[in-house]
Amino acid sequence: MSGPKTPDITLYTAQTPNGIKISIALEELGLPYKVHKIDISKGVQKEPWFLEINPNGRIPAITDTFADGQQIRIFESGSILQYLVDQYDKDYKISYPPGTREYYEMINWLFFQNAGVGPMQGQANHFNRYAPERIEYGVNRYVNETRRLYGVLDKHLANSKSGYLVGDHVSIADIAHWGWVTAAGWAGVNLDEFPHLKAWEERMLSRPAVEKGRHVPDRHTIRDILKNEEEAKKHAAEGAAWIQKGMAEDAKK
Repeated sequence: MSGPKTPDITLYTAQTPNGIKISIALEELGLPYKVHKIDISKGVQKEPWFLEINPNGRIPAITDTFADGQQIRIFESGSILQYLVDQYDKDYKISYPPGTREYYEMINWLFFQNAGVGPMQGQANHFNRYAPERIEYGVNRYVNETRRLYGVLDKHLANSKSGYLVGDHVSIADIAHWGWVTAAGWAGVNLDEFPHLKAWEERMLSRPAVEKGRHVPDRHTIRDILKNEEEAKKHAAEGAAWIQKGMAEDAKK
């Protein structure tokens, strides 16, 4: 099957750390794309039409059209990032040439985020903010594991000459992590404990594509919310209501 002739990308997304990975990557690459906002609080991601795009019923996902006129669907954020650089990053703006040391190192950190930071911090978020009762074992287990993973990143960045995770420029390894790290406080992790990681987070935020991409499909507000404890409690309560409703509905299936 031939690849895409020109970009015909639709991004199905919501304002989450995983969602903004893709809009940031698209902005870094300068690619045109359409945005279809998925209201996960109303369960749109579980509707039959969306399950045709992502059978797992989660965001983000994209569709694109190949040169033969057939549409392709890509789901899972790491897979989408790999697809975008494989198909469209011919100048290696946010990647490295396949087969190089930097390429494999980039994939190491991409998988580290998708298999480690994301799942562990996601559970830390849940037990710290959304669980109907506070379970200290769950909070400690996942917050401490997130802190451990942040320590791995911090130590690695301390030895980075470029200030990025891999090689001499930003890559999808960095993009995959940023939305999660910038929301560290939501999981109960103090980013001040990790000075090299904090400097990297601020360096990433200064990039125009990150600033633009983080506000898709809605404004990225977590940094502001974390400055106001009352607002954070309100935001957590709203999230807990629809998260627990969704869990109850899933349990019936």
